[in-house]
Amino acid sequence: MISSLRGTVQGISLDRVVIEVGGVGMSVRATPATLATLKRGTEAYLATTLVVREDSLTLYGFAADDARDLFELVQSVSGVGPKIAMALLAVFPPDELIQALGTGDVKRLTRAPGIGTKGAERLVLELRDKVGRLATAGGATSLSAGSGLGWTDKLTEALVGLGWSAKQASDAVESIAAETTDAAVVSGDVGVLLRRALALLGRSR
Repeated sequence: MISSLRGTVQGISLDRVVIEVGGVGMSVRATPATLATLKRGTEAYLATTLVVREDSLTLYGFAADDARDLFELVQSVSGVGPKIAMALLAVFPPDELIQALGTGDVKRLTRAPGIGTKGAERLVLELRDKVGRLATAGGATSLSAGSGLGWTDKLTEALVGLGWSAKQASDAVESIAAETTDAAVVSGDVGVLLRRALALLGRSR
């Protein structure tokens, strides 16, 4: 089992990153929030898990161990595979997903693509008593503007890393930043804002 990777980021696309480890380029699927923490040409560390199927070997990467553990735990529920698990983590930072499962917030869980009411109820039923062990004293880590670069700089770097020009990235970030009363803008939630920027840039093509 490949439980982690450390190497140089060779390329970033909408749903994956290629990290060179010992001369080998490893393709790793990741959420927008995780991809936003990476930059081409720099060293990166990802907690990983390998999903084995009859016709494929797919590596999934996460910015922190708790996200990987949650990804694996969610798949213990009948009918939930990697696609749905990644959709949940793309919509919810680990701490928010743990909270939604722990409090039985079915309506909130249905915000994730592929999760209907029955599926959300099954997730709560099977995982409500299990998610507590994943919560640490400080809570699961999510992307925010709490340290280092401000969220506008982080978002711009993430978009350039995904292949957009500096001007395109800057224009998209400026457009999003103009919504000064928006909750995600106020909190600097880079994961949410990255998804908005990608949707905005996609419409401009």
